[in-house]
Amino acid sequence: MQEAIRETAQSRLNEITAQMSAAAKLASRVPADITLIAVSKTRSIGEIEPLIRAGHQSYGENRIQEAQTKWPELKKLDAGIVLHLIGQLQSNKAAEAVSMFDVIHSLDRLSLATALGKAMRDQGRFLSCFIQVNIGAEPQKGGCAIEALPELLAATKAENIPVAGLMCLPPADIEPAPYFALLAELSARYGLDGLSMGMSGDYQTAIMLGATHIRVGSALFGERG
Repeated sequence: MQEAIRETAQSRLNEITAQMSAAAKLASRVPADITLIAVSKTRSIGEIEPLIRAGHQSYGENRIQEAQTKWPELKKLDAGIVLHLIGQLQSNKAAEAVSMFDVIHSLDRLSLATALGKAMRDQGRFLSCFIQVNIGAEPQKGGCAIEALPELLAATKAENIPVAGLMCLPPADIEPAPYFALLAELSARYGLDGLSMGMSGDYQTAIMLGATHIRVGSALFGERG
C-alpha cells in the first residue's frame, strides 16, 4: 500500500516536471530556473510524506498554525526542505512566520514590511520575500495595488528585506495570461527577477510568460476528498 502511494506521488511529480520542462523549452527558458512549490495546505503528514520521499523539497503553506503542526516532524525527513508561506500574513504573526518559513510570498503592505523587518533583525534571519500584487484590482483579495508598488519597495529596502520578486493571484475564471504578462512587465520595470505565479490549472501558461516559482496543489496531491 505504502509503495503504491509512493509510486503515485513519484508519477505525478514526474508528469508535472515534464510539462514544466516542455513549457520552459517552448519559451527558450532553462527548466532548472523554475521552482515547483507543492501546495501542501490542508494536506496531512501522510499525504505529504510520499512526495518528500520522492525527492521533492519545496512546499507551500497558507497558515502558520497549520504549518507548525506538520513541518517540524516532516523536516526531519529531508534537511533540504524549503518552506514557503503563500497565504495572507497578519503583522502580529510576523515573528512566527520568520521563525517557521524560509520564503514569504505575501508581503503586501507597509505595516507588514515594518513588522517583518523587525522580526528579521531580531532573529537574524533575512528571508526572501515576494511582494504580492493585487493584479486584478479585486477588493476581496490581498495584495499591493499596482500604483502603491514604488512606496512598498522603498519600505522593504529601508527595512533591509530581501525582495525576490512579485507574486500574484489572477482573477478566477478569466484567461490568466494578460495578468501574468502584466506582472512580468512590472517585475522588469522595477528590476526584480522573481515571478511567483501559476497554479495547477495554468502553470504552463505562467512558465511561458516568465514564472520562476509556480504553486501547484491538486495536480500533485490529487483532488481533495
